[in-house]
Amino acid sequence: MLTAKNRLKKTKEFDRVFKGGRSYYSEVLGLKVKDNSLTFNRFGFIIGLKLSKKAVVRNKLKRQVREIVKGQLNLLKPGFDCVFVFFPLILDKEFEEIKDAVIKSLKRVNLYF
Repeated sequence: MLTAKNRLKKTKEFDRVFKGGRSYYSEVLGLKVKDNSLTFNRFGFIIGLKLSKKAVVRNKLKRQVREIVKGQLNLLKPGFDCVFVFFPLILDKEFEEIKDAVIKSLKRVNLYF
């Protein structure tokens, strides 16, 4: 689980990232990134009811991506707010494929050192 300081919680924080951030979208997920004035990164996750009506499925996907991000946290440049948006094709993917998609997204927006 990501620590509380590494999570975006307020709607205002999500809106700020969506209005001014740069983005990368693949077929399974999207990533929006915006600079923040902090010395650490914060992450948010958006998964809609259209993806699955079952909360169990949505929560499982969020937990998986959170763990992937947590493992990559020390490799990322500090000072960014990131929001992951999930798309329906992610339901057909295995964990390793999701991990590859997350890492590819983070690389495409230049978050690695």
